Amino acid sequence: MGKVKKPALGQGLKALLENAATDITSKENAHAVLGSIAMVKISSIQANPFNPRTNFEAEALEELAASIKEHGIIQPLTVRKMGVDSFQLISGERRFRASQIAGLEEVPVYIRLANDQAMLEMALVENIQREDLNAIEVALSYDRLIQECNLTQEELSQKLSKSRSSITNFLRLLKLPATIQSGIRDGLISMGHARALVSAGDEARQLALYNATVEEQWSVRQLERIIKDQVEVGASKTPAVKSDPAPISIDQDQFRYVLAEKISAKIDIKKASNGSGKLVINFSSDNDLNRIFELLNH
Repeated sequence: MGKVKKPALGQGLKALLENAATDITSKENAHAVLGSIAMVKISSIQANPFNPRTNFEAEALEELAASIKEHGIIQPLTVRKMGVDSFQLISGERRFRASQIAGLEEVPVYIRLANDQAMLEMALVENIQREDLNAIEVALSYDRLIQECNLTQEELSQKLSKSRSSITNFLRLLKLPATIQSGIRDGLISMGHARALVSAGDEARQLALYNATVEEQWSVRQLERIIKDQVEVGASKTPAVKSDPAPISIDQDQFRYVLAEKISAKIDIKKASNGSGKLVINFSSDNDLNRIFELLNH
């Protein structure tokens, strides 16, 4: 079974996570700025190395940058103070990147104190709750909270106010082959498709069904039905999907009638719900088929 390689922890991060006293800011002198909004130079803010988000769409960032130019930043970023004029982003990386594109020199921020362990947890939790992460990014964030922050699934469920079954369903996505995980990340299949594929069988079967789903644009219901049919009959091959029939229009039915009269044969038009279909000409023998060929060639 394919496994996704976990994001690299970064230089020295493993040691930092094992040491709770990694924040260099004096807590005694921090009360004057903590909890308030301050304007901070963008050049003094470092990106968050723990951010679970890996994909930022250029077009979406440009749109956000245009909005920031016109209206400013409505929701401040959250940073932690690292030293004199030195801050590190905890959450709000989309706004941070868009502000850079917009050419801002300063941005409003909330300043917090956090060691690296707490910072990792805050970044992951805030991004899961507020950002439009894809399902794989959410699953990776859940996995990091469990593995790196020493949380159980039950503790994670309580912290995020999500059911344990929901968290389990996301974590199961990480057991899918890398090809399918990439398809989820890129939006080729939905979370519903992914959940069905998890229970589809071995890796070869999962990949075969995934490829067929993408190529044939199967709905979640169609994929679930095919998987169910395979389980019931023990099929070794992916069966063809049975599309729900669609009605033909009056003009199409009139064409069918005229053509049937012209060649003296029964004509059927079979349409699927997606608009594709077949035009079927029935014949009774080789002679009858040759007769139809001659009529159609005139």
